[in-house]
Amino acid sequence: MPSFFHPTVSVLPFLSFQAQGSRDFSNSFCCIIVHPQQEEVVLKKKISIELASRVKHLPPYLFAAIDTMKQQALKKGTDLIDLSIGDPDIPTPSQIVQAMKKAVENPVHHRYPSYEGMLSFRQAVARWYKRRFHVNIDPGTEVLSLIGSKEGIGHIPLAFINPGDTVLVPSPGYPVYPIGTLFAGGNSYFMPLKEEKNFLPDLDRVPKNILRKAKLIFINYPNNPTSATAPAHFFKEVIRIALRYNIIVCHDASYTEIYYDEKPLSFMQIPGAKDVGIEFHSLSKTYNMTGWRIGFAVGNREVLGGLGKIKTNLDSGVFQAVQDAAITALSLSQEALAPIRKTYQERRNILYNGLTGLGMNLMKPKATFYLWAKVPPHFTSMGFAAHLLDKTGVLATPGNGFGDAGEGYIRFALTASAGRIQEAVERISKIL
Repeated sequence: MPSFFHPTVSVLPFLSFQAQGSRDFSNSFCCIIVHPQQEEVVLKKKISIELASRVKHLPPYLFAAIDTMKQQALKKGTDLIDLSIGDPDIPTPSQIVQAMKKAVENPVHHRYPSYEGMLSFRQAVARWYKRRFHVNIDPGTEVLSLIGSKEGIGHIPLAFINPGDTVLVPSPGYPVYPIGTLFAGGNSYFMPLKEEKNFLPDLDRVPKNILRKAKLIFINYPNNPTSATAPAHFFKEVIRIALRYNIIVCHDASYTEIYYDEKPLSFMQIPGAKDVGIEFHSLSKTYNMTGWRIGFAVGNREVLGGLGKIKTNLDSGVFQAVQDAAITALSLSQEALAPIRKTYQERRNILYNGLTGLGMNLMKPKATFYLWAKVPPHFTSMGFAAHLLDKTGVLATPGNGFGDAGEGYIRFALTASAGRIQEAVERISKIL
């Protein structure tokens, strides 16, 4: 018996046969496992599959857990009011949809796109930044298209973080910040966002030895989940720290266009921002395009170049028809987006007034479509979320899912109609 590869594994030919209508398998082989002490032949039916350590160490993804809770409630026949996930229920503006219909018929768009994005798309991003923030962006070297900002945020650590490197991460915060760090082999240092500090990280409290080891910092304003906004002096302090300790700044600006009073700042508006980092943006929330998967990053060309090297090896860019439709989106006036903001403001007022009237403690959002509320005494975040779902059919997101510093809070998303949000308040009033 000829033996190959392993002392207990032999490769034998199948018996040759040629029945009518069958293939000749005389040249085929099978693998059998032979016990070293016995002559019994045991066929191995499947391989043993073991996850990589980086996957084993993943915490449960927050929104997957929320979806499980949602599906279980629906199976019970619950009349669910879902205020958990930030997925706009308002349709994409019709001008964008029409542009997509036209673009998808163009055969030029049916081929592979470039990873950096169509020049016409990058030029549209640069025009939008100039119009909205009065910032000059070079479309040739300072804009990179993304398959949604989540993709870029998740990949950026792979470009700059070596195993054992430190990344400064806000807590509570978007779960992808620490997960992207974990995938790159880095260590997250969590900066707590506290209400008494207006949910801004206290950079002075980050130990000097941590700052010296840090390679990258994530910040996010307007903030998810707290809805806080950042003043210019905070961004200036971030730039000062970045320059002193040689830290790359990654600002997640996905919610700058969902505001109610004063327009939020872009990090790029602050002098020196391009010298230290980049800004991620998304069309998902601004234009109700979560399913379209398109975003972009702007800023420091070297940082964008590093992220671009990751993208060239891991994806093939954004479908060009989607980019074409995004050009239409970025060309819309602020007035065209006013009805979207007005809708969220109406919903915010109903929920804020309702919850505060019931005695809940929360800050009135200036931006985003989230309300970040303290849970009642004697409840944990998850305990109150489960209690709400069980007793009222209202689904919200437990704050601890955004990090340990989110314990004691719960997040409501304004992604249901005003009528359903009013009904949610009425249901909650019966248990508080």
